[in-house]
Amino acid sequence: MLGMGALSVVMVAVVVGVYILPSPIDPVPHTLEGPPPPLVGPLAVNTKLQKGRRLFTGQLHGPESFTSDREGNVYTGTVDGKLWRIGLDDSLTLVTRMGQDLAECGSSTDYEPVCGRPHGVRMDKRGQLIVADSYLGLHSVDPHTGHKTLLLANSEGADGVPFAFLNGLEISSETGTIYFTDSSSRWGRRHVKLEVIELNSLGRLLAYDPESGRVRVLLDSLYMPNGIALSPDEDFLMMAETSIGRIWRYWLKGPKAGTKEVVLSNMIGYPDNIRLSDHRTFLVGITTPRFPKMMPPFLDMIAPYPGVKRFLAKVVPLSWYNVMLPYYGLVLELGLDGEVVGTLHDPNGSLTWAISDVFQHRGRTYLGSTDLPFLPVMDE
Repeated sequence: MLGMGALSVVMVAVVVGVYILPSPIDPVPHTLEGPPPPLVGPLAVNTKLQKGRRLFTGQLHGPESFTSDREGNVYTGTVDGKLWRIGLDDSLTLVTRMGQDLAECGSSTDYEPVCGRPHGVRMDKRGQLIVADSYLGLHSVDPHTGHKTLLLANSEGADGVPFAFLNGLEISSETGTIYFTDSSSRWGRRHVKLEVIELNSLGRLLAYDPESGRVRVLLDSLYMPNGIALSPDEDFLMMAETSIGRIWRYWLKGPKAGTKEVVLSNMIGYPDNIRLSDHRTFLVGITTPRFPKMMPPFLDMIAPYPGVKRFLAKVVPLSWYNVMLPYYGLVLELGLDGEVVGTLHDPNGSLTWAISDVFQHRGRTYLGSTDLPFLPVMDE
């Protein structure tokens, strides 16, 4: 009996200890628009993504975003803070490191603040790489020498609020304006799972003028704003709000300039980057699908219950959430009005899953990811 009594005391002490332990997140209840849409029509399951192949296995870890130069080379950044050039012959060349050159870079997200983590990458009209490093700020990088120029540090931020998680990037070919997103003013990239679970609205869409060095906040109070893409005529931006499964249109020109409107919500999955396709549609990488099964998706279930979220954030290691993520590759194709016109599926993740970016270039489609140790491609 004494043994049982001692065990009871220990168990009560553990429960009380967990209860009074402060939670790292401060969520509020969220009501979903409804269950995920059914997999019918343009969302119907197919195996189109399984026609690709993997490149640079074990060499590229988490090629997140892509851009290209006039010669046809492709550039991407990886979890170890490195920028790479992929040649026309599929050669791989290191361009530069965004942060420090440490042996530990890429081994753990704990080193990302010093090693850097390049997310959005684009080529400007001067032939310079513009890089949104999640931790180290907005940079211009010479693709030939690797020389880096800091344009805007995370510590500078905008309107008195520092950046914590630079993410999406787009450049106007007309004005040179650099549009970018700061996914959160609270959580850095290495705590992205807490950002998604907390479901806060601490993200912003911003514009940087490289001539004046001025940065403007275009939109704030956003739910993890992520990928952005200019329309073919550059009259609006499409922007993904990842944690809430929604896509906005932000008008840059015309009578609606400076206003926003929802073009797609209650999505089948959580959107990452948005890219313009080679035939004037938008391609959206889906990091995690929201498929209706026997039970609602995990994030759907916990959305209305902040107490459950606080408890999970206290007791569940971040790495454990990966076991809840389905190995399912999914790409949405949207018309200019935001309507889903097609999808690419990999139902069992035989080629890839958790897709971050979909970049079409010279008859090849590059499929990005935040963590996978290879680069999936699809050739025409």
